[in-house]
Amino acid sequence: MLITDNDKDQLLRFLFNEHGVRGEIISLDASWLAAQDNHQYPKRVAEQLGQALATSLLLSATVKFNGTLTLQIQGDGLINMLVAQATDRQAVRGLAHWQEETNETENSSLFGNGRLVLTIKPDQGEPYQGIVSLEGDSILEAVQTYFKQSEQLKTRLWFAINEQRAVGLLLQELPAQQDEQSEHDGWQHLEMLANTITDAELLDLPAQQIIHRLFHEESINLYEPQTVKFQCDCSKEKVEASLINLGHSEVLSILEEKGAVEVDCGYCNKHYNFDSIDIEQLFSDAPNAATPVLH
Repeated sequence: MLITDNDKDQLLRFLFNEHGVRGEIISLDASWLAAQDNHQYPKRVAEQLGQALATSLLLSATVKFNGTLTLQIQGDGLINMLVAQATDRQAVRGLAHWQEETNETENSSLFGNGRLVLTIKPDQGEPYQGIVSLEGDSILEAVQTYFKQSEQLKTRLWFAINEQRAVGLLLQELPAQQDEQSEHDGWQHLEMLANTITDAELLDLPAQQIIHRLFHEESINLYEPQTVKFQCDCSKEKVEASLINLGHSEVLSILEEKGAVEVDCGYCNKHYNFDSIDIEQLFSDAPNAATPVLH
């Protein structure tokens, strides 16, 4: 049985009633294609971006909040920056920067020396940020290390990524169950079952069939699937605000050098263009915008 349109771009949460463990499956199709649109990512870079997008959505679903969760990796390997951001409304976006001049080989380090930064920014209240040194050479290893060091929660991830789909499976113990030996035994049992999943099964089977394939003997509470979409919050207004913050003099110097001010969104590749009339109108309308003194 292959996936259907109803199984695409969705997050499915489930709970093991007897083990104090939660699970999630994320399937990205149109949203994964949108994230790659107009980006010529090398295969290894694209695979890590797919893992990051899936991870950001999986982790955001474990946190009860209204706002955004951002996963960012900074390193000095093939990939020097990778960021994925998901909201509580299952909107996701992300991008990666890589060393184009690097001679990529299968043995070259993806991230090198770096760090993983996980930021939760609620719509109301103070943001939370966790930072750990980057261990391992994949998003999967980095995130599992983060939860082991910072959150002290048993967390496992499985991914399957190709050009058309990005699928992720998460198992995580519930905080209240950490010290129970019976729950520890249950965790090992569920982890062993999940380890039997193959990339082909993750990519080809619907989420509910994956759960049945792995855990058909377990008592599981399934939640309603949630629709996922790629969504960038860039806008002309936000770009204009950035130009105002940059300052009239600096923007005029760019205008003089290039004949126009052009801004491209790194997430969705939307192009914004401002000519001299646009810039003068922008700064004449901006409150408290400093006007340069001409000599």
